[in-house]
Amino acid sequence: MKELIFDQPGIPQEVLYLKDSEMPQPKAQEVLIRVKARNINPSDIMFIRGMYGITPKLPSSAGFEASGVVEKGDEAGKVAVGTRVMFTAVGTWKEYVCIPAAGVIPIPAQMSDEVACQAFVNPMTAYGMIEESGLKSGEWLLLTAGASAFGKFAIQMAKAKGIRVAATVRHESQKQLLMDLGAELVINTSTEKLAKLIFEKTVVGVDVVFDAVGGDLGVKALSCLKQKGRMLVFGALALENLSINSGLLIFKNLRIEGFWLSTWVEELSTEQRMMAFQRVFGFLMQEESKVDVAAIYPLSEFKAALSAYEQAGRNGKILFVSE
Repeated sequence: MKELIFDQPGIPQEVLYLKDSEMPQPKAQEVLIRVKARNINPSDIMFIRGMYGITPKLPSSAGFEASGVVEKGDEAGKVAVGTRVMFTAVGTWKEYVCIPAAGVIPIPAQMSDEVACQAFVNPMTAYGMIEESGLKSGEWLLLTAGASAFGKFAIQMAKAKGIRVAATVRHESQKQLLMDLGAELVINTSTEKLAKLIFEKTVVGVDVVFDAVGGDLGVKALSCLKQKGRMLVFGALALENLSINSGLLIFKNLRIEGFWLSTWVEELSTEQRMMAFQRVFGFLMQEESKVDVAAIYPLSEFKAALSAYEQAGRNGKILFVSE
């Protein structure tokens, strides 16, 4: 089988290469999956660069999320051959993968592979963060990197709960796209002053910030919080840490917390986890829900796919699909 792997951490275009490897063989409680679609998430890039919360065991494949078809079922017969499934694993940028049967999720018949392969990380993170935030109808949420896949999911889910959303973008062309999804205020931080427009719109500031960027933009977003506001940090797209103004934290009584989907899911009860999946999948299958795909590539064209992923102003996911 073919797989994308790297022998040392680094810039993906420089360290990834396509390799012919032996077909994996499932153990007693595992299934063999022929992978049909995988997406590229920021966490995948961070993992390859050695900057993620999980350290790669080299040599390693990349990718955490995918969809496919079961080629060999588990011995207990819990997952039948031919079942379309979505799953998460360390290393999905390959043609075949073995994972525990208990870790696969059957794909609803009406859901495409292209949607299923991005049905967990971003929509579940958006759902989990909204739940964790405790935001109520009428309260304000500010999203950095609003045009990201996560941002688009979060806008739609927040709007459905009556939460008012402000979002940042870096390209003017992305403004109307987010307004159409339900954001009330979209700010181009390349040309507009974030805090000025936030306080003009909200008067007292936003209740919660979801920050995916860090660095200078994260600091500016923090200043947009109202008294006793809360920032949930879940990404570092700027590859720079937040430079915290201690006085701002003290005098406005602000809170900054991290959010990692893996930890959040692990702490859910079985009933809570099933409810979360049902709500997220229900959202994804609604006709009005928007799940964008910008382009698809075979694994062999990974350099072109990575270049497309890095394109400024991109709208929609870049996917690896089976050839």
